[in-house]
Amino acid sequence: MPMDIIMQLLSKSLRSKDLWGPDQRILNIAHQDLVNYLKVHWRLMGEETAMTELNDKICGYFYEKPQELEEFVDLWSGIWMKKWKERVKLILGKEGSEQWDRTDRLLNKAEPVWMQLKQRDEIKGMMIESLIMNGEICGTAILAEDMLKIELASCLENNSYAGEREYLLGVLNNVLRKVRKISRSRGPLIFIRIDKRFFQLLEEEDIS
Repeated sequence: MPMDIIMQLLSKSLRSKDLWGPDQRILNIAHQDLVNYLKVHWRLMGEETAMTELNDKICGYFYEKPQELEEFVDLWSGIWMKKWKERVKLILGKEGSEQWDRTDRLLNKAEPVWMQLKQRDEIKGMMIESLIMNGEICGTAILAEDMLKIELASCLENNSYAGEREYLLGVLNNVLRKVRKISRSRGPLIFIRIDKRFFQLLEEEDIS
């Protein structure tokens, strides 16, 4: 129920700001980002009972201060939208295919190693927290995982990855430095490939 409350408030707020109508994929990303933000805000990131405590806090606000909760979600969604427009770029057709293919290759190369890491959820949580603390609230889970995988792939290509214990801390430190660097940059960090049919659907929704 608490997550349903947040999803409903967020959906209402984003729709009022005319963000692509009711696109479920974007809403899911925004919802995940808001949950991550609240975990960091309430210092729950990395805690085993994080979701239970988060649910309790959301319920408390919903029943005791519902207007305050709605106003917070509406304010947060406005900031998130600004970041979305700055950090997310939609790619149509083969635009940027060379860079896209290189990123895909690195992510695929790192995937087997990533899946074997026992602490991947922990270090991903640390990355998400670092992103949010540096003002990056949009696509936090996507950015965190992809940045870690790309760094792992670079280590694999340079033959400098020799196992979890020896290199995991170094990989994490390298990526955390990059987080601080990108927080001072402008422009897109997340690229979403879409097809023409997607645009046609959007246009039909706009007309109707």
